[in-house]
Amino acid sequence: MRILASQLMLMNRRDALNQVALLLGGSVVGGVAFLGGCRPGGEKAAGLVFTPQQISFLDEVAETILPATDTPGAKAARVGEFMKVMVTDCYEEKDQQIFMAGIPTIDEACRKAHGKGFMEATPAQRTSLLTTLHEEWKAYNKTKKPEDPNHYFGLMKQLTLLGYFTSELGATQALRYVAIPGRYEGCIPYKKGDRAWAT
Repeated sequence: MRILASQLMLMNRRDALNQVALLLGGSVVGGVAFLGGCRPGGEKAAGLVFTPQQISFLDEVAETILPATDTPGAKAARVGEFMKVMVTDCYEEKDQQIFMAGIPTIDEACRKAHGKGFMEATPAQRTSLLTTLHEEWKAYNKTKKPEDPNHYFGLMKQLTLLGYFTSELGATQALRYVAIPGRYEGCIPYKKGDRAWAT
């Protein structure tokens, strides 16, 4: 079974998009196509092929954003593979190009900041770099006009959160999940610090 199909079984697509958009304070790029089942129909970027090395790279970026703690991280949820499917099937050509250009851009930024590529960097160096890119993305969005291109790091962060929280691991271990509720519960007690519920 394709990773996308297995990840979407656990969470309503619209709810997942709403939760990710809420976390990021905006909308999710490719969200309309995602809700429609990511049916191909638009133009694809020329030569759009993800190598196994690029998928591993994306897993490491995602793991830096959502590392394993007392619950599995993004790499265990195979978020890199999820990103590949979403970019290939749901993104417009311009966003596909921006996303793909972001991979060498992150690697080059890491070499500039730490003297080594992202895959060779320590966890602390990776975190430092992605924190800087996150701040760059936030600053870019403050002045971004509707016609301006999306920021590559924003695309990666959105897909990291969406891929993780719609995966089986994210929905059942990072969130609380009841597969088949026995009855409607209109009011469930919640204590500060409890994990959110997957829907």
